[in-house]
Amino acid sequence: MNYTVIGTGAIGGFYGGRLMKAGRKVRFLLHSDYEYVRDNGLQIDSCDGDFHLDGVEAYNDTRQMPKADVVLVGLKSINNHLLKDMLTPVIDTQTTVVLIQNGIGLEEDLQAQFPDLQIVAGLAFICSGKVGPGHISHQCYGSINLGNYSCPEARFHQILTDFQEAGIEAAEVPYLEARWRKAVWNMPFNGMTVALNTSTDKLLKNLSTRQLIYEQMMEVIGAANALGISALTSEFADKMMAMTDAMVPYSPSMKLDFDFHRPMEIPYLYTRPIAEAKKVGFDMPKLAMLEAELIFIQSQWLTAKG
Repeated sequence: MNYTVIGTGAIGGFYGGRLMKAGRKVRFLLHSDYEYVRDNGLQIDSCDGDFHLDGVEAYNDTRQMPKADVVLVGLKSINNHLLKDMLTPVIDTQTTVVLIQNGIGLEEDLQAQFPDLQIVAGLAFICSGKVGPGHISHQCYGSINLGNYSCPEARFHQILTDFQEAGIEAAEVPYLEARWRKAVWNMPFNGMTVALNTSTDKLLKNLSTRQLIYEQMMEVIGAANALGISALTSEFADKMMAMTDAMVPYSPSMKLDFDFHRPMEIPYLYTRPIAEAKKVGFDMPKLAMLEAELIFIQSQWLTAKG
């Protein structure tokens, strides 16, 4: 199968790069560093071993790209309003789109735009950042959970196998569980690093914020349980805390957006999951407060811009 990566940043560039390194045909859509990658390739500095990719098939417009068997979407979800125009040239009735994005409700909204599209959720557990043109720094972890939303089983398992054969720790997880499993980490740490202008390690070294992070995790688990996802328990929160303790000091993607005054992924990371939980009678008061703080912080940028 051939792959197209839309959003060749810290996530799409890493997973697409690993697939290309393993011999899969991969095309990359780029923006600001299109010419650089076209001429110089991609450099992946990784805790699992650095590698460089020459001869990268680089594009800056999906209208110039061939149809794809699989599209990996690594865009920030705040840009999903662009997906209809970006995807249309590269998909056909047999194309599968893997949304490697954070949040709840992403697949439902994309399916509404493309009723016949095959969709898979991709939940990456990785510390990775783009540090320069065509240059990605993979600091630790790197696994991905795949949840089947509307893809034929044979195609889904072929994608899973391709990831695994590329040396990526990839596992099948039930769709809704996969999305909420990732939210257990994302909702506390993304927002809290912004609200307190700090990093993951400092949040956990302070007893007060450590306790708050844990309570926020348990709110997410409570919401997931209310939605019928019984596999998530306090043991998973304990595992996420231990995993983060072992991580290098890290600024999640929302913190980087905050630092550079870019729009933050509040709608799918906070507003949607809080609303989905409320539909089944479960409130998330601590995370609703965090959502309000993030909306206020972002509004200050907009006011300052005039």
